[in-house]
Amino acid sequence: MTVQLSEFARSLTVETAFTVLAIAKSLKANGKDVVELEIGDSPFDSTAGARDGGIEAIENHQTHYCPSPGIPEFRQAAAKFVRSEFGIPAEAENIVAGPGAKVFEQFFCEAVLNPGDGVLVFSPYFPTYVPNIERRGARAVMVALRQSNGFRPDVADIERFLAEDPSPRAILLNSPHNPTGGVATEDDLSEIADLIRGRDVALFSDEPYCHMVWEGSHRSILSQPGMMEQCVAAFTFSKSYSMSGWRLGFAVSSGQIADAIGKMINTTLSCTPPLVQLAGTAALERDHTERDSTMLEFRDKVVLLTDGLNAIEGFNTLPPTATFYVFPNVAPVCNRLGVTSHGLALFLLEGADEDFGIACLGGECFGEAGAGFLRFSCAEPNERLRQALEFIPVALEREDRLAAWLDRNPEHRLSEPYALA
Repeated sequence: MTVQLSEFARSLTVETAFTVLAIAKSLKANGKDVVELEIGDSPFDSTAGARDGGIEAIENHQTHYCPSPGIPEFRQAAAKFVRSEFGIPAEAENIVAGPGAKVFEQFFCEAVLNPGDGVLVFSPYFPTYVPNIERRGARAVMVALRQSNGFRPDVADIERFLAEDPSPRAILLNSPHNPTGGVATEDDLSEIADLIRGRDVALFSDEPYCHMVWEGSHRSILSQPGMMEQCVAAFTFSKSYSMSGWRLGFAVSSGQIADAIGKMINTTLSCTPPLVQLAGTAALERDHTERDSTMLEFRDKVVLLTDGLNAIEGFNTLPPTATFYVFPNVAPVCNRLGVTSHGLALFLLEGADEDFGIACLGGECFGEAGAGFLRFSCAEPNERLRQALEFIPVALEREDRLAAWLDRNPEHRLSEPYALA
């Protein structure tokens, strides 16, 4: 007899990018040429200091257990990094190392949420937010980000949440924002901090794209007065230092919260491999110039893709602000063709051509507010981005192929037109 899974396990949703990644890899294994713009991975090698630091760590036999919150060298380097770059008043005891940034969503929720608590989530949202809220029996309270507002968080939505929710306990803030590329301004962060300061409300600040801000520079809410005591900020090496496969990130918070998260690391992961932490330490100390040069290359990719998509009839994309994603509104195209935005994404991958396809994501993969949008990452060489841009208008003209594909995949038919801005 097969054991009965829990209600949580049966209801668990996943990050769709990895599902589409699997489809793309399968198609490529069978000979199809696929431009992969679905996954948020860097196309560049890990930075030189990171590679050398990892090798040095292995050669020095740094391959055993280490303290659960992280090794002293890493915690000190990470604290110095956020102090100098973002004005966050952190010391080593405010840092906890982890395997990437995503795990800190779970630990934040475990640290502050009780069953029934309300958590404000801006939609579109990173897909793993909701499962981590539901794991605690808490409630995700959705508010929509709007293209007309540059996908910035609206402080009025936070005011309503705090005033009207029966148990307002936490806010999940992602800036720079995946999938939209929106950025909370300094004034936004100051107003948010003023709203929650001194209240029993915690905030998770998700900041993996801190070096991918194309207008101005990154700001962290932890630099606002008093926010260390109420916030957890998560950073990762995956984007800035092209270290996604190393699985390294860290959280910044008050000593009390950092200690609680360290205990969670202890009781789940034991520790983050010291050789990986030493590679990250080397990246922070040695790779500033290489990192910034690579960020300029990312910006060029975003501009290339944005300009190319805006040249396609029915596509509307904001000027590049941040991240390495482009998030065009394609509602007019979907309405004309009678296909959902994720259906359109899958058609570009599977059905538009036998030999060539593009892997991207429908905006509804990031919540209801993303419906009518597509998300493209820029994680391919520029020539491949140009190939994708040339293919999209051709694919959209193949309406007979789309009709046949929808007959085979009726769940992607658009039941009612998307609202047009």
